[in-house]
Amino acid sequence: MEIEAQITSILFNSVMGLNILFALFVIFWERRDAGTSWAWLLVLFFLPVAGFILYLIFGRTLRRAHLFEWEGREKIGIDAILKKQQEQLNLNQFDFRNQITEDNKDLIYMHLRTNDAVLTEDNSVEIFTDGNEKFAQLFEDIKVAKDHIHIQYYILKKDELGKKFIDLLTLKAEEGVTVRILYDELGSRGLTKRFFKKFRKAGGLIEVFYPSRLPFINLRLNFRNHRKLVIIDGRIGYIGGFNVGDEYLGLNPKFGYWRDTHLRIQGSAVYAIQTVFILDWNEASKHHNIGFVPEHFPKVHSPHSSIGMQIVTSGPDSKWEQIKNGYIKLIMSAKDSILIQTPYFVPDASLLDALRIAALSGIKVRIMIPNKPDHMFVYWATYSYIGELLEAGASIFIYDNGFIHAKTIVVDNETASVGTSNIDMRSFKLNFEVNAFIYNGKFANALTNAFEEDIKVSKQLTLEEYHKRPLWLRFKESISRLLAPIL
Repeated sequence: MEIEAQITSILFNSVMGLNILFALFVIFWERRDAGTSWAWLLVLFFLPVAGFILYLIFGRTLRRAHLFEWEGREKIGIDAILKKQQEQLNLNQFDFRNQITEDNKDLIYMHLRTNDAVLTEDNSVEIFTDGNEKFAQLFEDIKVAKDHIHIQYYILKKDELGKKFIDLLTLKAEEGVTVRILYDELGSRGLTKRFFKKFRKAGGLIEVFYPSRLPFINLRLNFRNHRKLVIIDGRIGYIGGFNVGDEYLGLNPKFGYWRDTHLRIQGSAVYAIQTVFILDWNEASKHHNIGFVPEHFPKVHSPHSSIGMQIVTSGPDSKWEQIKNGYIKLIMSAKDSILIQTPYFVPDASLLDALRIAALSGIKVRIMIPNKPDHMFVYWATYSYIGELLEAGASIFIYDNGFIHAKTIVVDNETASVGTSNIDMRSFKLNFEVNAFIYNGKFANALTNAFEEDIKVSKQLTLEEYHKRPLWLRFKESISRLLAPIL
């Protein structure tokens, strides 16, 4: 018994010692923001053993060295275009096609400087808010593909839609079209090798983003690729919130109708979407890296398309939180209105302050969130934050026609962002995300009209109702908000 007590004491002291070392590491080496540091310190000291394990899996930062490199950048001239556009903006010599794009030159410059996000102004865009319509068009585009199809989804399910999707891609591979599929291991954790057997036999290529190297252990579990992209023959690009699965067609009784926003893009912006896919693919691939292939970047003919756009990425490999910074810059530029649709609303202090200041300044801030959770803690944290904006005068709408998963911001009915990034700290800091920032009044107006239609099936949450919520809900909100920086 005495020996067992000594062993227990040694193990306990060792764990506590490691907890202290991790705490010092969090404070002095990683230099996280104060909220995240305090959250991890609480976890480490109040859950000595479990906290140690949680930190190993979820708390570590990602080393940025040598991630997402590609020699093709030089061959397609990205660096030369970036340099030229930055110089022209600095000298006020950029030849903008419309006033809205020119009005956003500061935002454009920031994305150029911090994210290498080239501005293109020859794009056409189609908006999808219904999964059935989105996948019907996507399947038609896939059927006529001649050279290559690049697929990237966070969630790819082996249900009816998933099977139809893979069967179609298998047929295209059998025709000789190069088909590559990249999916995230955590998001698509139900997939098996058997599901892709025919696809692989037909010549299709599969890669998994940050898979487990050891059974049941993945030290990169916290860094997930949340992007949803499709590129067809380098001419058509899809970007937005829909994943692949029956629930995105509204067939899951738990969620009901699935309301999302996805874009079908044609024009030079497809080059940027293609580049994002190639960088992600090469990061995941060990044997089938993509080099420069001219067919991936065909010449664009779009004389009648004039939508200005930047494709902006962010992730744990980034020095700057580019998409979040873009959101804040949009909010700060608002003179009349800000429309936001998001399934999760867990902003950091900077974004929350920007929205609060906008609302207090008389700008019409309207935010739409779901009426039901798919992640409980995040849902409770969301209610905590929207209360502050209600106090500042913002309007909050609870979508009541199923589940809203759209990630959109529209400012002054002129400028917008659509993509994969939620308004939460996970999307800003930990997930690999991609958004289109679009400078066009007609496009922004279409998103505004969609928002107005969604209001018809939503309930407005008043400040009086918010103050009447029960005590048990307030308690859950407080706990969830305390953990918000690491949710």
